[in-house]
Amino acid sequence: MGGGTPPEDSHHVDLQEAKEEFHRLERTLTRRSQASHRHSHHPGEVDVEKGGDQGEEFNLLAYLTAGMTRYDNNEAARPTQKKVGVVWEGLTVTGVGGAKKQVQTFIVAMMETFMFIPILLLRLFRPKRLQPTPRTILHDFNGALRPGEMCLVLGRPGSGCTTFLKAIANRRHEFLSVGGRVEYAGIGAEEMERHFKGEVVYNQEDDIHLPTLTVHDTLSFALELKMPPARLVGETRSQLHKEIETTMLKMLNIQHTANTLVGNAHVRGVSGGERKRVSIAEMMASRAHVAAWDNSTRGLDASTALDYTKSLRVLTDTLNQTTFVSLYQAGESIYQLFDKVLVIDQGRQVYFGPAQEARQYFVGLGFKDFPRQTTADYLTGCTDPNEREYQEDALSAPHTPQELEAAFRESEYWVKMQHDRTDYETFIRGNKEVQEDFREAVRISKHGASKRSPYTRSFFGQVKALTGRQFKLELQNHFHLMTSFGTSITLALVLGGTFLKLPLTAAGGFTRGSVLFMALLLNALDAFGELPTTMMGRPILWKQTAYAFYRSSALPLASTIADLPFSFIRMTIFDIIIYFMAGMKLNAGGWFTFHLLNYTCFLSMQALFRTFGILCPNFNTAFRLAAMFVPLTILYSGYLIPVFSMQRWLFWIYYINPLNYGFQSLLENEMGRIDMDCVGSYVVPNNGLTLNKYPNEVGPNQVCTLPGSIPGQASVAGSDYVQAAFSMNVHWIWRNFGILIAFFIAFEIAQLIAQETNNGANRRQGVQLFAHENKEEKRLNDELKNRRAAAARGEKTQDIASLIKSKEPFTFEAVNYHVPVTGGTRRLLHDVYGYVRPGTLTALMGASGAGKTTCLDVLAQRKNIGVISGDILMNGRPLGANFARGTAYAEQMDVHEGSATVREALRFSAYLRQEASVPKEEKDAYVEGIIELLEMDDLSEALVGGLGVEARKRLTIGVELASKPQLLLFLDEPTSGLDGQSAWNLVRFLRKLADSGQAILCTIHQPSSLLFESFDRLLLLQRGGETVYCGPIGKDSHHLRDYFERHGAHCGPTDNPAEFMLEAIGAGTSKRMGSKDWGEIWLESEEYQLLRREIEEIKAEALAQPNTEEKPSFYATSLVYQLRLVSERALVALWRKPEYVWSRLFIHLVISFWVSMTFLRLGNSLQDLQYRVFAIFFVTILPAIIMSQIEPMFIANREIFVREASSRMYSPVVFALGQLNSELPYSFVCAVGYFLLMYYPMHFVGNAGYVFAMVLFTELFGVTLGQAIAALTPAVRIAALFNPFLILVLATFCGVTIPYPTLGHFWRSWLYQLDPFTRLVSSLISNELHNLPVVCREQEFYIFQPPSGQNCLEWAGDFINEVGGYLANGNATSNCQYCQYKLGQEFYTPLNIDYSTRERDLWIVFCFFIANFITTVVASRYLRYAKR
Repeated sequence: MGGGTPPEDSHHVDLQEAKEEFHRLERTLTRRSQASHRHSHHPGEVDVEKGGDQGEEFNLLAYLTAGMTRYDNNEAARPTQKKVGVVWEGLTVTGVGGAKKQVQTFIVAMMETFMFIPILLLRLFRPKRLQPTPRTILHDFNGALRPGEMCLVLGRPGSGCTTFLKAIANRRHEFLSVGGRVEYAGIGAEEMERHFKGEVVYNQEDDIHLPTLTVHDTLSFALELKMPPARLVGETRSQLHKEIETTMLKMLNIQHTANTLVGNAHVRGVSGGERKRVSIAEMMASRAHVAAWDNSTRGLDASTALDYTKSLRVLTDTLNQTTFVSLYQAGESIYQLFDKVLVIDQGRQVYFGPAQEARQYFVGLGFKDFPRQTTADYLTGCTDPNEREYQEDALSAPHTPQELEAAFRESEYWVKMQHDRTDYETFIRGNKEVQEDFREAVRISKHGASKRSPYTRSFFGQVKALTGRQFKLELQNHFHLMTSFGTSITLALVLGGTFLKLPLTAAGGFTRGSVLFMALLLNALDAFGELPTTMMGRPILWKQTAYAFYRSSALPLASTIADLPFSFIRMTIFDIIIYFMAGMKLNAGGWFTFHLLNYTCFLSMQALFRTFGILCPNFNTAFRLAAMFVPLTILYSGYLIPVFSMQRWLFWIYYINPLNYGFQSLLENEMGRIDMDCVGSYVVPNNGLTLNKYPNEVGPNQVCTLPGSIPGQASVAGSDYVQAAFSMNVHWIWRNFGILIAFFIAFEIAQLIAQETNNGANRRQGVQLFAHENKEEKRLNDELKNRRAAAARGEKTQDIASLIKSKEPFTFEAVNYHVPVTGGTRRLLHDVYGYVRPGTLTALMGASGAGKTTCLDVLAQRKNIGVISGDILMNGRPLGANFARGTAYAEQMDVHEGSATVREALRFSAYLRQEASVPKEEKDAYVEGIIELLEMDDLSEALVGGLGVEARKRLTIGVELASKPQLLLFLDEPTSGLDGQSAWNLVRFLRKLADSGQAILCTIHQPSSLLFESFDRLLLLQRGGETVYCGPIGKDSHHLRDYFERHGAHCGPTDNPAEFMLEAIGAGTSKRMGSKDWGEIWLESEEYQLLRREIEEIKAEALAQPNTEEKPSFYATSLVYQLRLVSERALVALWRKPEYVWSRLFIHLVISFWVSMTFLRLGNSLQDLQYRVFAIFFVTILPAIIMSQIEPMFIANREIFVREASSRMYSPVVFALGQLNSELPYSFVCAVGYFLLMYYPMHFVGNAGYVFAMVLFTELFGVTLGQAIAALTPAVRIAALFNPFLILVLATFCGVTIPYPTLGHFWRSWLYQLDPFTRLVSSLISNELHNLPVVCREQEFYIFQPPSGQNCLEWAGDFINEVGGYLANGNATSNCQYCQYKLGQEFYTPLNIDYSTRERDLWIVFCFFIANFITTVVASRYLRYAKR
């Protein structure tokens, strides 16, 4: 550690010091207030009767809880503090219950979509049939908690603790109904929600913060929105808030984190314990006076959990708050901080009263006492039929929740509770000033908000604060800024280079429209990225609006304002590059108008996509809506199809499309400033390549084919061109600009309304999903239930000795581990010695940061960075190739395939990790035994994704046990996040395994004394990876106690040895016991020498035995078997994720439908020929859609693969093939759907089989391209940045957007040839247009006059023979009607398209698909992005 590392005990919370810090600031502010008041008055104005000094004492408590000191005309000053006690009577909560909910599959999702209208009608006319089954969660709760008191809520998982906290915190929207009476200082729940919403808050288990903000930014934002104005102190509001923020940080002892990012699981920031304290500080800043904290110590060790609870005590004492807390595995030190405790059993209130008397109450009921068990665990255990024990003479002790509830209602504590509640209600009724003070305190704390508003700041004040925060978020997200600017500039350079210096000729007319449309479209579609961003911000929005920081409608407005500087600068650079590289009109007015219009259109589209993001409940719904809308905006923008050619029943889309008005304005802005010369192929007739018969410029007997041309004139005015070609008027520019502004305002208003009405208020709690069981699974489940019933009757017990194969000892000596850091290396483990024998359960413990998980990873050979030294031996021999397969490692993070059932997950592990020689029936029977052992028979068909914390933990261990580990079982923090009873069940299960012969090494957070005694041996580490102790624990931990006592650390009879030993070595809040370092004591001890001798003896004994290691093999099963199982699992996963596959099919059908409706029943005209090409070009959209969906799925599945690959379950080739195989059926279905809606409604005439094959290969190309990009990138947000760039390049250089003849030589020579879309588009065009007769409509003929004395054929015959086309009236002597093409190939041959190469092109696209797959395999093998 560097010299800047703080002492180990320097960042813990000291209750007394925290309170002194609070009063210290109060005194400082008082002095400043008095000095300020003296300076603001003249000496002669002093009122002698009031003591001569006008300065009053500054009441910081009043400021934090109210806002100012209240004055009456005839009264002395008195603080208007908020003191809010809570009373609940008859509180009954009803939620959703009933039958098991079956998982929705792909086919069900399709049927529900098509049956949407009948289901909606059924809901309207027969609502009772579709109502959820009600279930009572809480039954008739009663009690009261006064200001300044803390209540601990205890109960087993699922008993109703979270429901109670939510009901008390007035979060009623998640339940069907909440009955009874809940009052806050005499104010009812409805009035509290309407006018005082932020005064009662609920904090969930997870700490939800913006990870890229610093701790200072997080708290200053809360203070700015919730603190009242500084009216009495001689300093500004911001200065006062800064001092209060500093005090809060000091009180919670996290002042050193002020400028550190808050962080989360993916962003490095403050530690877990510090993040918990940031949540407390934010709650302090919210000035809420009733706080409910739900299991907020999950994942914290005992020392950090104690600090956290002390922080809550500080908060409650200093601000007179009313605090409810539910905690798992609460130690005795934590329990003693609470005033009252509420015990819940299956929704029944079985105790509510003083915390110090609760244990004795349950002992008095007849439950057996366990003195070494913590009070919290004991109380919870009394509600568990499997754990509780009764005293021998307790014949009438309660056994059911109903009996426990009845016993409580007959006890003295029920009477005391009723008296206490009545006394408090009488006090509130008799002291009206308590409620008046509360209302007055809320009123005077307003800072611009109306009196009846639950918010402190006005709406515009909220927008201002939010804008500042959003601006910081944008500014601090360096990666996003660099990539967005970099991508934008790169796209501009590519586009500008492609359309470099467009000529002022007729050839530059269409291409000018192309570059303007592309510039508009790229930025408009860039706004598509707003969808996931809008979705991801929802949890923090819901939390902060529940705290009444701001109205939810203020956020979209603030986000728009904060984004303006960044998007404006980015688009300014983009527009400069495009405008001047493409050679637009060099005119200042032209560029500024172009930039203004393009940016305004971008803002309109951004606002539209943000509206979608707010309106839709999830990303897949928003994605479907947006993906349906995007093709429409492109089709009906007026560029591909002029408005006069649109289908009459669809042209209205054109008028509600913002992209239309943007394109109109950009085109009118450019064309209104230029004239185009008519030369080359745009003159009819012309000399082509070989003739010399016709004038090179437009003569009296020629015509310019550019729309808007006037016979005989050599140039065409741009304004005439847009009028003739697009029905646009150059005078509409500013009208269109006004319409874009109107769109922007309308979408912003829509966002505000949608955000205000769709703020998560209707969210329901998640439910457990089950898969449909088949006959075999039903039989197995019945057998499990029968065996469980038999075991409960004592008839049969599960024999697990047959499950254990562990027979070899594991030793490690002088293990050191160094990792690379900036400027060198850092040692994390130092000379660690130890061993694990079969049949023993060894605990690996230490302080936070001591290297417990690191040590476990090193011993399990799971590290892939750093340098490991020392001897790690199995059976006295170096680790072989089979070690990874022969060991099982249950990691702390429970990573599983969420759509698999419990039985499927266990079987998958058994099939792939047990030897291939073991019969399938034996593996199945083994899995059934594991399910019985895990006591998960009722969850065998439950989907893993919906399991609770404890069930997932058990499954993680079961998946590893299913492999039949021959050598060792490693577990990392298996009890983290479990309640005390679940943790005890888990360790009891591990004890069973060890007793049956399994070798187990397990890291564990500070356990209770009962848990600790279940272990045989202990390896204890201190900071720096130094060993403190490695030896036996003994009954009542006597070996460990004796060791520490001999070296000056005495463990009392009631102390928990697990907590005591950590305090002794200085890991907790206490200083290290003794004057000498415990690491040095260990190295000098007899126990250390004994350990070394034992290791040598184990090695010698093992080496004396013959080597039983089997022939090394990397995997247990063959690649073919792996591929079958992995593919089956992936197929089932997608079948059970209908929102994923149905979204893709839905979008394919919708896009194909809209394109077909737009180009319905195409004929043989010149315009129809062009539309066939456009319709074909839309096939290139498919890969873009597929990629954006594939990438998140692949990266999520890769996380599962990384865990499973570390156990040598299957190879990277199998993983990549499995991912591809699972997509193939749905790709085929999508291709069929797209083809059918594309080919027949538009009257395509080319080879149908060829079209389908190309659409299918394009689909597969899109799937594998998405997978390849995902495999090459570490995260979804990075993968998503490549998509627009790749699709733009592929679509731009395939020869349609820019025809091959006009494509620059540089691009034509390599990128055009390498582009898979070139093969796709050219082959489909040649297949469709080959030998297609073209019959021009009347308005499509080019009309010219032949010279006097010649007919049309004589004058233009040579021209037609040279370039193609036909004359409708060859013998006429005037008004010659020339049609540009006679057959379809005359259109595509000049574009470098050849009908004879179409089969070759089909297989080239297939080769691209294969190349993408190979890239995916290689990247999956070498780029797993899992450094550990």
